[in-house]
Amino acid sequence: MATTSLWHIEGRLSDLIDYVENPDKTVPKGTEDFFNVFDYVRREGKTKDEYVTAINCLKQTALQQMILTKKQYGKNDKYIAWHGYQSFKVGEVSPETAHEIGVKLAREMWGDRFQVVVTTHLDKDHIHNHFAFNSVSFRDGRKYNYSKAEMKRLRETSDRLCIEHGLSVIENPHKAPSRPVWLDEKSGKPTRCNVYREDITDAMANSSSIADMEKYLQRLGYITDFSGKHWKIRLPQYQHYTRLDTLNDLWTPDYLEKNLGIQPQYRSEPAEISYNPHMPYHHYSSYKPFVKTSYIYRLYLYFCYELGIYPKNNYYRPTSPFLKEELRKLDEYSDRAKYMAEHNIQTIDDLLEARSYIEGKINEMTDERKHLQNKIRRATPEEKEKLRVEKSEVSGKIAGLRKHLKINHKIEERSIHIQETLDLMTENEARAKGKVIDKTACNEVQDRGKTQKERDDAR
Repeated sequence: MATTSLWHIEGRLSDLIDYVENPDKTVPKGTEDFFNVFDYVRREGKTKDEYVTAINCLKQTALQQMILTKKQYGKNDKYIAWHGYQSFKVGEVSPETAHEIGVKLAREMWGDRFQVVVTTHLDKDHIHNHFAFNSVSFRDGRKYNYSKAEMKRLRETSDRLCIEHGLSVIENPHKAPSRPVWLDEKSGKPTRCNVYREDITDAMANSSSIADMEKYLQRLGYITDFSGKHWKIRLPQYQHYTRLDTLNDLWTPDYLEKNLGIQPQYRSEPAEISYNPHMPYHHYSSYKPFVKTSYIYRLYLYFCYELGIYPKNNYYRPTSPFLKEELRKLDEYSDRAKYMAEHNIQTIDDLLEARSYIEGKINEMTDERKHLQNKIRRATPEEKEKLRVEKSEVSGKIAGLRKHLKINHKIEERSIHIQETLDLMTENEARAKGKVIDKTACNEVQDRGKTQKERDDAR
């Protein structure tokens, strides 16, 4: 049995060049596993030389050849490469067979058009292959497109090769989460599925009947479908349902009916939604339901309080599933709020002005780096070392500016998401209380049982 996955590596041609020139330097975040494949070619312990195979290139110079292909066709940004794995069941396959299957899979999938490196890793309980290949074809310069058809072909080709070698295959495969989500799932972070599991567990414990369990989940904001043999739920912002028996193999209708009511003795307990009790009054007006604001810094602060990031060292955590999944991004929200405070960004106009400045500085320093590179080509050996130090310093400044630019773009993008998330939560609370919200005329501060004086102070 083997599982497969494939994902793109986003970056620039300079990322590849920097790694080739200095493989010991820190690689860009998110590309570590990809560059490690090439590091394994010369690192002992992870694999052996006979378990490294290059297709359409030499394994010792694979990255250099990929760079030349990109330069030849002028493809130097966005997806710089693709990285995938093929993981085998523990104890079912030998390293030799695993590598043989991996090489055959790579040749069938990408060997006619792309430069590929296949490595078989022996450092885990399960033997697994890694595939790293150029995003640009050496034959025609076209980029690789990982469509649903390609995903299916990868899985079917892997299954066929496993069967040919006497290995088992997964009989009823289901869609696996993305790698970042899978890693967060593994570490116990509040991913969507983990939030679902927590809320379903609470619903089971606090309900004495299936109808009450469904009401419990609906009170939290879930859309439920408890019909048929596979019960499922979803939150309004997601298009697709998630089956309960996918979240937990035991959660079939029969099992749920027999295992309700762990906590209630005589009656069911309804779900409750709590809000941050430490929210300062002057922040209440930072968010107005269904009314977009240009004051994005205030909106971020409001959201950080609702997530329990602020004030620091408090024990509050949100109970609404609309907010729970956002806890995965605590550090990101905190960093963005800090960025806006440090750069005095209050409104969307301030954000765009800061962005324009950063982009101008990046262009200016990029030109400076090109000038230094040209001087390096003409310099004497003694001068080259000094110029390379200067170039490295400029590259470091550019990297810092690009990090700020990325944060800048994310602030704008996530501010829209924050508004939508809070609106969904507000709408759900109104529905639970039997209220109807006029979204077009909704200008009031969200009512949380405050007195009229408190609402006036908030305004």
